[in-house]
Amino acid sequence: MKILSKQKETTPMSQLSKLNRVIGQIEGIKRMLETGRSCSDVLTQLRSVRGAVKSVESNLLNMFLKEYICRPFEKEKEREKALKEVSELFSRFEN
Repeated sequence: MKILSKQKETTPMSQLSKLNRVIGQIEGIKRMLETGRSCSDVLTQLRSVRGAVKSVESNLLNMFLKEYICRPFEKEKEREKALKEVSELFSRFEN
């Protein structure tokens, strides 16, 4: 997962087109299964969906982190809370 890399996507809403493509891919996978396509073909498409979802996840994580980096904190307690939240987020997305 690339963190804080340059990206064109700058808002969570900008990820909708990617998610719509994922929905289309999943519908295609369902049709593949219904028509008896080979497991190899289906697995290839599932891998593609996985990559697309990871890309959206990475972009949203980057947006979230940039929010915290660019945000000024008035109190030390606010900064500590934000660091804890970011740390917990990283632990959920390690794999």
